[in-house]
Amino acid sequence: MNERRTPIALTVAGSDSGGGAGIQADLKTFAAFEVYGASALTAVTAQNTLGVTAIHELPVDVISAQIDAVATDIGMDAVKTGMLSSVAIIEAVAARLEHHAVRQLVVDPVMVAKGGDRLLREDAVTALVSRLLPLALVSTPNAGEAAALCGHPVETMEHARDAARAIHGMGCRYVVVKGGHFGEDAVDVLFDGSAFIEFPAKRIATTSTHGTGCTFASAVAAGLARGNTVEGAVSDAKTYVTAAIAGAPPIGGGHGPLHHFHAWWGREQTI
Repeated sequence: MNERRTPIALTVAGSDSGGGAGIQADLKTFAAFEVYGASALTAVTAQNTLGVTAIHELPVDVISAQIDAVATDIGMDAVKTGMLSSVAIIEAVAARLEHHAVRQLVVDPVMVAKGGDRLLREDAVTALVSRLLPLALVSTPNAGEAAALCGHPVETMEHARDAARAIHGMGCRYVVVKGGHFGEDAVDVLFDGSAFIEFPAKRIATTSTHGTGCTFASAVAAGLARGNTVEGAVSDAKTYVTAAIAGAPPIGGGHGPLHHFHAWWGREQTI
């Protein structure tokens, strides 16, 4: 086997036909961090900036085969999971990640799309907690997802800290409760089991926030794939997502996507 020098990350998630979230956002983010991106598709969704109109889950044997195909040839320095909509899919993904001894797993506990459409069945939350979170190096819930996982509202910084403690107790080594849905500023809270680190940013008045969670988790995974620490990866992800929101173009009539390549597009091109 040839010596591999390129950092590689795998996304295990659903497809967003609008290109703003899911594997499309993940692969764009990996590329922006100069990480080679591979994918294992879990579901196909028909969606745009206004909402989700259809969901088709892939068979679990096909999902498992995709993970195996990447792991046994290309390899992966980090893995990010997104939309895992059913108990069967969660069980299958967890089994393959265990089989391949994945150590740098970032779990984005995707439950509801930006427009309010449910992407995780209610009976699958228990499977997410019992099977996937214990495998995670990092979990990145937003306020709503954190509330669903820990069973109490997340509306203040103290609530976010309490939720981080509770989710850490479910088995993941690091928890980032994202502050985009509460507070005057958007302050993300990282908990490692003993200490909290806050990552503040000024809130941006915009509707271009579709795919923010996918992008953040993928940026963390990309940082880990490049050899960064968890704290460093979270810090870089926060900076990247904030700039991607600020630079987002007006696309669609609802919640538009981020600008994943804000650092490159618009620059003067030279030969």
